Amino acid sequence: MKGVPVLFSSGTRNAILAAACFGAVASTYSQPIPPSTAIPVVLTRSVAAGQSKPGDVVSAKTIQTVFFPDGHVLPAGTALTGHVVASVPIVFDSTPYATQNPSVLSIHFDSIAANGSTIPVILSARAIAGPVASHEATIPRYADESDWSGTLILIGGETTAPLERTVQSSDGDATGYKRKEGIFARLLSASSINPDSDARCEATNTEQSVGIFSADACGAYGLNTVSLIGNGIGQDGTFVLESHQRSVQLYAGTTALLQVMPL
Repeated sequence: MKGVPVLFSSGTRNAILAAACFGAVASTYSQPIPPSTAIPVVLTRSVAAGQSKPGDVVSAKTIQTVFFPDGHVLPAGTALTGHVVASVPIVFDSTPYATQNPSVLSIHFDSIAANGSTIPVILSARAIAGPVASHEATIPRYADESDWSGTLILIGGETTAPLERTVQSSDGDATGYKRKEGIFARLLSASSINPDSDARCEATNTEQSVGIFSADACGAYGLNTVSLIGNGIGQDGTFVLESHQRSVQLYAGTTALLQVMPL
């Protein structure tokens, strides 16, 4: 199996093969997962500023297959584990004209579980989306009577129709492609959609697994007043969410497009 690229479909047999194949990756690379690899995930438990404590476990799982350049794979449903770094709730200061201190929630993902092993990782967060926005990205929208198959609007605004192979930007350019295992694209450079963040997302030259995210998705979506003010780049993979109006809370079902950083 080592060194032989394999593509997998669903089923127990294929899941076993995928796990074995990923074991080969772990023994081949000094950095098990190539830098810049995108990993779309969903949180499997809620995390809340002021309720969660620094050091508390953060759990997630991949939402679609992630392919490596040599053909090896990280199967959908692979578990990721991280921890809370900072957890500060909103505390209203009633002093006249006082500047309110924001609520802050910082998270760092530490490892991926594969083939019975725990593989250390450092991950930045290109984009994050609340459960409602994430769910809506999977539901067909019928723009008009001609849109009989229903268009999907991904996190970030790119669109695709069920019977189409491509993902399109608002200008009609093909930015990604649907395959049997999910949606894939070369990531595009973009600035954060959050006005109080100077974080940037860089482009990739290789095709990446994006799940329900647009190729240029960058920042926090569908989290009301919460902004992704730090995506982890320059902070050793610790990404920072902030709100000046309420305590930051990420419910189970929140999704994120993570990206591997060099160890």
